[in-house]
Amino acid sequence: MNRGLLISLILLSAFQSKAQFKLYEQGLDAYQKKDYANSIALLIEYLDKPVRDKALDVDVRYWLALSYFKTQSYTAAIREFDQSLTLGHKNLGNIHWFMAKSYTELKAFNEGISEYTKAIEAIKDKPNQAKLFYERALVYDKMGNRPLAIEDIDNASRADGTNPEVKKTMKDWQVGSTSAVITETKVPENKPTEKTDRGTLPKKDKTQIQTPAPPLVTLLAASGEPTLAEQFKDEKRYALVIGNSHYKNVAPLKNSVNDANDMAAELTNSKFEVIKVIDGSYEQMRDAYKKFHEKLSSGPKDQTVGLFYYAGHGIQNEGENYLVPVEANIQYEDDIPRTCLPVQRIIMANMERSSSRMNIIILDACRNNPFPSAFRSSEAGLAEIKRAKGSFIAYATAPGYTASDGEGRNGLYTQELLKAMRKPGTTIEQVFKEVRRNVLKLSGDRQYTWDSSNIIGDFYFKLP
Repeated sequence: MNRGLLISLILLSAFQSKAQFKLYEQGLDAYQKKDYANSIALLIEYLDKPVRDKALDVDVRYWLALSYFKTQSYTAAIREFDQSLTLGHKNLGNIHWFMAKSYTELKAFNEGISEYTKAIEAIKDKPNQAKLFYERALVYDKMGNRPLAIEDIDNASRADGTNPEVKKTMKDWQVGSTSAVITETKVPENKPTEKTDRGTLPKKDKTQIQTPAPPLVTLLAASGEPTLAEQFKDEKRYALVIGNSHYKNVAPLKNSVNDANDMAAELTNSKFEVIKVIDGSYEQMRDAYKKFHEKLSSGPKDQTVGLFYYAGHGIQNEGENYLVPVEANIQYEDDIPRTCLPVQRIIMANMERSSSRMNIIILDACRNNPFPSAFRSSEAGLAEIKRAKGSFIAYATAPGYTASDGEGRNGLYTQELLKAMRKPGTTIEQVFKEVRRNVLKLSGDRQYTWDSSNIIGDFYFKLP
């Protein structure tokens, strides 16, 4: 290589690195000024730069997570805290503490308890341990586990008896060293009694009378547990449904348009606001996705659910999955990224950057490769998506395998999915387990559906 050109490239790289470092500094400065939205934008821009000091990524992820937490984007905060841990951030106690708070805000209480436990193990100073025990006690109480809640209040008091919140809770709960509430016992008239260090008790009963401590959270005491409909009443649901059947350069598919129309109708019945594309070109699919992403980004933080459904031809190339528009005419492998819509790079990545607490991607697109002559390799079906955060990804068949188009109105996979979705009070995990069981049975053990989940919290298509 020409020496002058080499020097120019080195200088250009150094200039670019310096410019990217400026983004990092500006992002931290915005955080210190409590301009969290700007901090998020700057730090994301830094991470998107191919030329940067990647040694800073661990710190950038941490500050990005804190910014998300400050804006109450708890799902995104958990995702970035998790990334900072993966990259080896040293502030373990603080990260687990913030993750515990985030999970609790999302009502993912079991995950919250787990993170509080990790934080308690990592943080050794007594005042902060008292705060952690106190906060974990509140979570246990929300879960209805009063004995463990009381135990943690005791632990908090032992760690720091001067903490005003702990002292107030001890008083409110009337919790002593025995973690019990002493109730006043009425003594019948003319009945002999005896004095004890615990007060006046009937003479014939020298046992201290104890009752469980009342729960700290009493909102649900009068009316019982809230229904699922009440718990999720503020949830906003948005869906993009695409069905491609009538391809111009390959054989048409029988069921895809029916599948998309029926799925759109069912999702509408399940309170989704649906954008639907039938026999979409590349531009139509991309424009519809932009509108869908705008809905997700403008929805209420951590109360928004996004669902993407696709029925049609799909192919994989170099580990990426692509959805095939109806006008596609793929002659060579390098035509694929130019003419097809990428799942991981466009659809999933942008859903993860939205306000949604959960992203659901359903791909009924595992039919035989319609362009076999364009491929040097013989990759069948779709590739497994392994890096999804806060997402539930469902395939009509296992990665690397294909599924038939079906003989009835719907393909076998969507047919069974529609049935399972209609059952009230069924979690998303239960829905897809039922689909897997029925598709396996009806296909004579030939078609194995596949799910990949990294979701936080619960979701129900139908609320009872």
